[in-house]
Amino acid sequence: MTNLNAKKCMGLKILAVIAILFGLLTLKSGGAVLFIDGVDRVAAGNYVPFVLWSNFILGFFYIIAGIGIWLHKRWATWLTIIITLVTLFVFAAFGFHIAGGGLFEDRTLKAMILRSIVWVTLSVATYFRLIKQNYGS
Repeated sequence: MTNLNAKKCMGLKILAVIAILFGLLTLKSGGAVLFIDGVDRVAAGNYVPFVLWSNFILGFFYIIAGIGIWLHKRWATWLTIIITLVTLFVFAAFGFHIAGGGLFEDRTLKAMILRSIVWVTLSVATYFRLIKQNYGS
């Protein structure tokens, strides 16, 4: 393996770990609010159910995308793009919820900004590493 390929491989592994960890954290935090009537649900305050459910469900896809990136699969790029588009759609719907006077928590807004940045970045990075450079299978 050339030095350039080793760097590409390491970069993909880092992207994969980010996606997988993001997915695991999403499932843990979302699941605690959705399925456990306890401290996490109370702490969530005025959570927006459609945002919480969509992010929780996407958490499974984050992990699948991360595995695909780890394995250098081109389909992982397309999955990251779909995740990004769904995230941005949910973010827009959340914006309409806020504009309509719906209750929400500031941390939800911050989390959606972070999610959007992470998935736009992962989409662009995997596109250039797995599609444009013909590195994936």
